[in-house]
Amino acid sequence: MATRDTDLTSLRIDRSAPTGGSSRKFRALRKIVGWLVVITLIGGGFFILKDYFNPGLEVQLVTASLTSPAQANAVLTASGYVVARRKAAVASKGTGTLVYLGVEEGDRVKKGQEIARLEDADVLAALQRAKENLRVEEADLNDAKQSLERQRTLVKGGFVAQAEFDAAEARYNRVVASIDAAKSAVKEGEVAVDNTRIVAPFDGTVLKKNADVGEIVAPLAGAASSRAAVVTIADMNSLEVEADVSEANITRVSSGQSCEIRLDAYPEQSYRGAVSKIVPTADRAKATVLVKIRFEKYDQRVLPEMGAKITFLSKNLGDEAATAKLLLTVPVAAVAERNGRQVVYQVKDDQAVEVPVTVGQRIGALVEIKNGIKEGDKVIGKVNEKLHAGEKVVVKNP
Repeated sequence: MATRDTDLTSLRIDRSAPTGGSSRKFRALRKIVGWLVVITLIGGGFFILKDYFNPGLEVQLVTASLTSPAQANAVLTASGYVVARRKAAVASKGTGTLVYLGVEEGDRVKKGQEIARLEDADVLAALQRAKENLRVEEADLNDAKQSLERQRTLVKGGFVAQAEFDAAEARYNRVVASIDAAKSAVKEGEVAVDNTRIVAPFDGTVLKKNADVGEIVAPLAGAASSRAAVVTIADMNSLEVEADVSEANITRVSSGQSCEIRLDAYPEQSYRGAVSKIVPTADRAKATVLVKIRFEKYDQRVLPEMGAKITFLSKNLGDEAATAKLLLTVPVAAVAERNGRQVVYQVKDDQAVEVPVTVGQRIGALVEIKNGIKEGDKVIGKVNEKLHAGEKVVVKNP
């Protein structure tokens, strides 16, 4: 048959020939999948590395602190210490062993009151000897006076020579001079005894006891075991504050300028004060000028050597301002308005946390915070439009 002779080799399939539209679709789909994988990898890498490439907003923190309403009129602030204008380290002019000490720290003393006494047996004996010598000379004076009167009568009558009268007169003058010397010796002995008595030079309070009974007291304390001062006293009615003011700011201070004084021990209490003296010299080592501020009025809680903060004011401090309570404040720039409310931002886990607050009066560059935060809390000091809750931040040192 004719069909049996047909060549079947021509029926082979050519696999290299194009497959048409379905092959093109497959290649396009593979490209799309490849780009999706690339985009996914890029997106994932961005989310993973975004914190590395975006470290966050740089911010500085400030502390919410208590502030006096008088700060609204402040032109300068300074630190200083309470001192007494009248203060003395009471010592003895004599040298000896301290045998009596009648005061302790905190005791009040009156002017002329005996505070302490040195051993005085030797000076009392010397005083007694001087008094006895004076009595002897006074006894000789009576005899010399009577002898002189007799010689005067006799020389007038011509019964004795002039030389005998002159001798009697010379003896009388010597006795008078000896009496004067004996009186001086008695006075010297009394002074020596007084030097063993240590008395208060003015009314005051004992601040420190510098020596104890049994110790040697010497005017210059030359020996290592001796003491110069016995006690230190101060007039507690003469307290004032001494503050060092920078040379660059001394032009802001004037005599009589009103001040507010707050002690570190009682920061909630303010005292009215005024500049009493600007010492006319500067400290070259510290580049400061010493300013003295007197208290208008103070209580018994004010003690020497207490630390104080002084606020120099642009106008007089009234009674109401002087007794006003401290207010919790932050810088004005730390408060922002978000969604119709006032907020501040704190930092937790490197993120800004929004804290709603209620603000009060403005005090210079500060503003009162009535509630929302407490004293000592740290908040971001300057808030801008970029800062929002949850924003990553980096705290930098001021």
